[in-house]
Amino acid sequence: MIKMIATDMDGTFLRDNKAYDVQRFREQLKFMEQQQIRFVAASGNPYRQLARYFEPVLDDFTIDFVADNGARIYQGESMIFDAPISNQQLAKVIDWNANNPASIDNMIILSGLRGTYVSNHATGATLAEVKSFYTPLYQVEKLLEIDDTIFKITFVWPSKQVSPYVASLRAMFSDELHATGSGFGSVDILAQGVNKATGLQVLQRKYNIDQSEIVAFGDNENDLEMLKYVGKGILMPNAYDAMQQEISLKAVTDNNHDGVLATIDSLLENL
Repeated sequence: MIKMIATDMDGTFLRDNKAYDVQRFREQLKFMEQQQIRFVAASGNPYRQLARYFEPVLDDFTIDFVADNGARIYQGESMIFDAPISNQQLAKVIDWNANNPASIDNMIILSGLRGTYVSNHATGATLAEVKSFYTPLYQVEKLLEIDDTIFKITFVWPSKQVSPYVASLRAMFSDELHATGSGFGSVDILAQGVNKATGLQVLQRKYNIDQSEIVAFGDNENDLEMLKYVGKGILMPNAYDAMQQEISLKAVTDNNHDGVLATIDSLLENL
């Protein structure tokens, strides 16, 4: 029995142009509402960005959000859980970055309660891409002097090969923080024990749903805990090879052909 469907966004629910079939999704939400099935967007994106993606349906339907890779959980519009990074931890991570020779050209993004922050020195195509994901976005002179609660630190490297950086960060901070690759050359740093699976657990308790009653979709390393935790973890065919070896169940087609919506149709037909 299915009582919750959770999905990652970029490379999973969304096409590469950030669109999806709104009418098809509205019809699914209507049926899911009748069947008392919750829909959850589980993403590295902050809440504001996720709400923007779902603005076309939020007038009629309620969606829950596992935002910032599990650091902030929203039941509808209400934040019901958060796991911030302390100022001391933030300082340690930024110091690690400053002393890492490979980090000279990377970008640091801080996801906070009131907005998202990058350095004044950030320019070019990468900054333009960041602006498309984060709103509001503020450029500041000193990241350590931001007056906000920070939930996620993101490093974006020009090289898309981030595995060595994830390994290094885990070796350095595994006793107090969690590092995960989140695609597109980025690595996210979160509070210890925070990931999308722990985010779903918060919502489970609210709705008295067992993990066996959850279906989840994903494509990247930051989805792995979630996909392995739920009753049915489904990987996108467009996921990279290492993920293909981890998760056997696959969506019926890739993200650019609405693979999540097509697979949900198949699942709902069999209820």
